Amino acid sequence: MSWYRNTVWFVKGLREYTRGGYESASKHFNPADTEVDVAGRSFLVTGANSGIGKATAKEIARRGGTVHLVCRNKERAEVAQEEIVTETGNQNIFLHIVDVSNPKDVWKFAEKFRNEHRLNVLINNAGCMVNNRELTEDGLEKNFATNTLGTYILTTALLPLLGKEADARVRQQVVLTERWAKAHRNIHFSVMHPGWADTPAVRSSMPDFYERMRNSLRTEAQGADTVVWLAVSAEATKLPSGLFFQDRQPVATHLPLASTHSPLEDEEKLMAVLEEFSQNFRSSLPGT
Repeated sequence: MSWYRNTVWFVKGLREYTRGGYESASKHFNPADTEVDVAGRSFLVTGANSGIGKATAKEIARRGGTVHLVCRNKERAEVAQEEIVTETGNQNIFLHIVDVSNPKDVWKFAEKFRNEHRLNVLINNAGCMVNNRELTEDGLEKNFATNTLGTYILTTALLPLLGKEADARVRQQVVLTERWAKAHRNIHFSVMHPGWADTPAVRSSMPDFYERMRNSLRTEAQGADTVVWLAVSAEATKLPSGLFFQDRQPVATHLPLASTHSPLEDEEKLMAVLEEFSQNFRSSLPGT
């Protein structure tokens, strides 16, 4: 019976994450939620040179926001910046070359950024799906370094800057989001699942899945829709901080029978380890 239930939930979940799931959910969207002018507000988007990150940056630029693109590859990032400026007419698109998997680079960037800019919304989009074990130059596992530690450092380093602004917002992974939401009541935290979208990451990291599902995958813009909604709409901040979203709706963070709940002591250990790693890399920078 448990096998049957898990199969049903898997099939149901897979269908919800596809283009058809988005098209069904979007029938209930209120277009006015994202028909807003965000001129004068500053947004930082990591991993913004392609995929959902670029689609998000482009939609925010269309609405007049100042957008800081944080990218690893300079050549691709410059192409993306030019495309966003050309398509939106928004000149306030700034480029920062940072490897989020390199904690020292992240610290250097974050400390420089908070001394030179203001920030209303941080969108932690950068991530990787490395299938084979790969270590960074610091000896860190690549997925952990990019998806967790780098993002932890960037967010914690920029929290003081976000705390200066009204209606400050952050998007991040589930456990970190829940913990930060409790610790920083003046900042609105949220996390989302974009569904399965046709992005470079999916094509390169999940080639077999991509070939089977390519005709059912969401577009990059559809995958980015909830990110944009969380970043610009007034409706998003009417909901409690720390929630997990799918297609503009808060949803459970754990599927039935998935056994993905984390004991409190494990979460506290994770936060302690991240803080220790973070401070070790910060203290190794020249002049600190």
